[in-house]
Amino acid sequence: MTSHPTTPGPCPAGSGPDDPPPDAQTSDNKFAEAALERHKREGMELAVKARWIAMAVIAVMLPIIDPRPEVLYFEVLVLGFVLIGWGQLRVARVGRSKAELLLLFCDLMLMTVALVVPNPFGSTDWPLAVEYRSQTFHYFYVLLASSILAYSWRTIRGIGVVTAGLWLFALGAVWALSGEDEALTRAAHAAFAPDLELAALLDPNNLLTYIRVQEVVVFLIVAMTLSLAVRRYGRLVMGHAALERERANLARYFSPNVVEALSRNDEPLKQIRTQDIAVLFVDIVGFTRYAAERSPQAVIETLRQFHQRMEGEVFRHDGTLDKYLGDGLMATFGTPTAGDRDALNALRCARAMLRAVAAWNAERAARGEPPIEAGFGLHHGPAVLGDIGANRLEFAVIGNTVNVASRIEALTRTLSVKLAASDALLERARREAGGDDRALSGLVRHDGLEIRGLDARMTVWALS
Repeated sequence: MTSHPTTPGPCPAGSGPDDPPPDAQTSDNKFAEAALERHKREGMELAVKARWIAMAVIAVMLPIIDPRPEVLYFEVLVLGFVLIGWGQLRVARVGRSKAELLLLFCDLMLMTVALVVPNPFGSTDWPLAVEYRSQTFHYFYVLLASSILAYSWRTIRGIGVVTAGLWLFALGAVWALSGEDEALTRAAHAAFAPDLELAALLDPNNLLTYIRVQEVVVFLIVAMTLSLAVRRYGRLVMGHAALERERANLARYFSPNVVEALSRNDEPLKQIRTQDIAVLFVDIVGFTRYAAERSPQAVIETLRQFHQRMEGEVFRHDGTLDKYLGDGLMATFGTPTAGDRDALNALRCARAMLRAVAAWNAERAARGEPPIEAGFGLHHGPAVLGDIGANRLEFAVIGNTVNVASRIEALTRTLSVKLAASDALLERARREAGGDDRALSGLVRHDGLEIRGLDARMTVWALS
């Protein structure tokens, strides 16, 4: 029989069967599913890359520490671990997978063979018990530790149980197949008598079963402990998915940069305060008549397309979508925190909305559909900001500035224009621009207009 001059241990394993937590299995939450998929894919790629790097190191190291021809046997085993990693990379997915289970078992079985079965090309003839007790079991810990990169906590426990079973099965096989060399046993006892314990420890025929049992028990303890750590990490992943869902919900109302600011602060919306903001109202002209002539499905589809284009421009210009108003919407700029270009952003947004409506009408014309006309009203001034409600909170923007902006939007019908903005907003936008800006061009001044709710007449700038 031959000995193991050096036994290559496994390197970080690729992704194994991922058994997500029960709440993830039963939930249709797209964020949870995306988080699990991302966690599995990233962990699997990291594990397989680490495996290949480790295998390359071992392949170079083996001939250096044992420059005999029979070391090629271990090089072949190294190639086997590389191929298993490639296979795991190909078949890994979230959920239970028979292919991954098979490859995982092949990983553990190949490791057992590498550690227990003598090198068939070796030149030494040692008892089989020596091969089994050659202190190579610790290589299984490398496989176990690397499994936390991509495996679920249940899979890690399974690795512990299967490894223990394979190792004990190998113990029974070695005991059944190995023949005792009585001459070696007598020589060991003669050399170390009268210390019989030391003689038994150094007896080449002694499997040292109690040590093998200790190896298995300690390995299982470590596997169970690691599984608890991975289970806790899995819950953190699901918690992160919940945060992503909350951020996505915020993104339905706020621009991405505002969502980022909100996520870094503790309950900033609950602070009731007064600050200057820009308010934009958008409304489809003649929509009541348009809706009366079409089916409910066609009306809703038109509104969806309109709102999609309008809200996209709100977010692109750092605005906040306050609410939908049937065939229109209200957006604010400078909420929840004021910026240095709120009025200018509101004006730029309104003009971008005009271009979006024009492009949409071109598409509608190509389909033989009638054009959609919209009116835009803007105002800048002080407003009260804060949460309202008891059990269900809503971030509210309240004040005369909001009312004036709505009535300026209604003026677009009276003036037969597409966009109307208060003189207060234009003056503020000019200061924010610090000079000429394309958003300020083409506006026509209308003096002395009466606005319901205001004692004084006001100046409005309009764009036809």
